Amino acid sequence: PSADDLADEMEDVDFDDEGAEEPDAEAWETEDDEGVEDGMEAQDDSEVTFSLHSASVFCVSLDPKTNTLAVTGGEDDKAFVWRVSDGELLFECSGHKDSVTCAGFSHDSVFVATGDMSGLIKVWRVDTKEEVWSFEVGDLEWMEWHPQAHVLLAGTADGNSWMWKIPSGDCKTFQGPACPATCGRILPDGKRAVVGYEDGTMRIWDLKQGTSLHVLKGQDGHQDPLTCVASNQDGSLIMTGSVDCHAKLVNSATGKVVCVFKMESMAPKAPAGEGEEAESNSVESLGFCNVMPLAAVGYLDGTLAIYDLSTQSLRHKCQHESGIVQLLWEESSAVVYTCSLDGAVRLWDARSGKMISEYRGHSAEILDFAVNKDASIVVTTSGDHQAKVFCVQRPDR
Repeated sequence: PSADDLADEMEDVDFDDEGAEEPDAEAWETEDDEGVEDGMEAQDDSEVTFSLHSASVFCVSLDPKTNTLAVTGGEDDKAFVWRVSDGELLFECSGHKDSVTCAGFSHDSVFVATGDMSGLIKVWRVDTKEEVWSFEVGDLEWMEWHPQAHVLLAGTADGNSWMWKIPSGDCKTFQGPACPATCGRILPDGKRAVVGYEDGTMRIWDLKQGTSLHVLKGQDGHQDPLTCVASNQDGSLIMTGSVDCHAKLVNSATGKVVCVFKMESMAPKAPAGEGEEAESNSVESLGFCNVMPLAAVGYLDGTLAIYDLSTQSLRHKCQHESGIVQLLWEESSAVVYTCSLDGAVRLWDARSGKMISEYRGHSAEILDFAVNKDASIVVTTSGDHQAKVFCVQRPDR
């Protein structure tokens, strides 16, 4: 039969009634929904869905000044700046030729930067929607704006970290070991940055001098690649996380390790039969609480560990069904947010270790998320090609 004949036949089929009953109805809609649990997409707690991406959405940031704009980057080589209130597109950050894995606004929301895996970084002026600067580095690992200036820092697979003034493009490089600079963070004083590397070392750099103030390696460093770094609010403490399942607390002034939080000490151990499972664990995300001496560490095995910094001990262990991708603390309370491979966002009370609430709506894993300043909304990005906005404000908090 010709295509036209088929089309005629199709017209007679009433999809609405049949599709609802048939277990295969899902297969019509999407090819790559393996691994998605049944019913995961049934519940949608989100207020707004942004669906201009045509592949996995890897990263999201909110504009710091007003928290009204989001920038998302995806596997479709695209980045978009859009309004959080209604998902309305402001402009596309065009011209990328590889997956956009890094995106963020400058501290004053004047500029937005997007970076793709191949190392092409572009900066746009938000009000005019015009590209003002671009530069190509090696394969990009991470990118971050300076907390007080129009300065951009990025780490690449060749071990270098780059720093540019925007839009002039004045440039400085910080040469690490000959292996990827896997994570980095500018400290709150704006004068130093901490960078973690694939060989397990960590360096604290003086941004002005371009010199390395402290190097942690060997026993002081990690045994496996670093995955994440964070600092507390005044920058006196740094925390590093690694594939070796350890999180290290470091005094940023002396470069000395204050203590090591080890996953092993967190019984119960996995039975021998599950050996492979235990092997694939790692620290995926970590962060400090601003209002209490607490730190949170999220692991690939789904454990959220809340550590008490004053006693350097484990305070709570909050278990997720699947791996934690990222965690964030609320700015002014002891509430920590997690997003995980099961597609849910969860809020935890770090004092009690209890879950406060859970939000669903994605039909695949959440890959990144951001929380606005007053902790009223969460913006998530997912492997289901969508970004979503969830309202999380609760009257009793």
